Amino acid sequence: MLFAPAPDPSGTLNAAATAALLPWGPLADEISALLQDRTVSVPARSVLALPQGASLFVMPATDSTVAMTKLITLTPANAGTGRPAIQGDVVVFDIATGERRRVLDGPTVTARRTAAVSLLAARHLAQVPQGPLLIVGAGVQGLAHAQAFVHGLGVQEVWVTSRSAHSAELLAEQVRALGASVRVVADADAAAPHCPLIVTCTPGHSIVLTTPPRPDAFVAAVGAFTPTMAELSPSLCQHFAHDGHIVVDTEDACHEAGDLLQAGLDVGTLPTLRDVVRGPFTARTGPVLFKSCGWAGWDLAAARLAMRPAALPALPVTETSP
Repeated sequence: MLFAPAPDPSGTLNAAATAALLPWGPLADEISALLQDRTVSVPARSVLALPQGASLFVMPATDSTVAMTKLITLTPANAGTGRPAIQGDVVVFDIATGERRRVLDGPTVTARRTAAVSLLAARHLAQVPQGPLLIVGAGVQGLAHAQAFVHGLGVQEVWVTSRSAHSAELLAEQVRALGASVRVVADADAAAPHCPLIVTCTPGHSIVLTTPPRPDAFVAAVGAFTPTMAELSPSLCQHFAHDGHIVVDTEDACHEAGDLLQAGLDVGTLPTLRDVVRGPFTARTGPVLFKSCGWAGWDLAAARLAMRPAALPALPVTETSP
């Protein structure tokens, strides 16, 4: 006989089920809608230091119908151990009843909402959205950005570079499975002139890009999210400020965007993604840097989309003996 198994009564979803609720295009659309929703409230995130350079993040947010908190750990020492660097959950509540409605996989939400924010920024700011795309860093965010840009922008050619040749080859295989052609390269600076789309998504512990990009480039820098972290050299950030323009994800970049702060830039005067989405926003000619530091509002957008009935996947059908 055939039957549809009942969903987990706790509402807890694994990585695959969480990803199924967060397709790239609708997630970018939801982020755009959230930036225009004046009921959204996002307090400052709490970051607690843990041993061996790890951190515990507590990130709440709410709107008129949904409340959520992301509770995750970031453990850089897990690199190479088989354990993920990011672990945790996103817990979603119904405001009207106080009921817990969903527990989403935290690493999946983090990966997808970060890449979807970059996708939304590229929709508005990229001058050559079809690519090729250069990905600097071959971890989880490298794959997420490849998926977002291939599915969301129609990118058909991806260049990959990483300090780990093995990781770069693994990411290349995953990108080929998306239907895009892939080139693994050793030097990000040498590859940059060939790619109008660039994403830097490294751990943010050292500079990975120093050469000014082509004049029509869109660069999304997502790996550094504290004042002491940076992926882009100060001179490169100053080049964007003087010869192109810089957009930050939120006002919190004033105290989080290490790349820009270390370059001596006045981050508080820079436009945010909300300014771009709400418009009108007139960009100067020249390359664009989108600096992303992360924000619980992006997780709230993912939670809103995951709560929408139209986004819920059909339950699997399992065949059993009578």
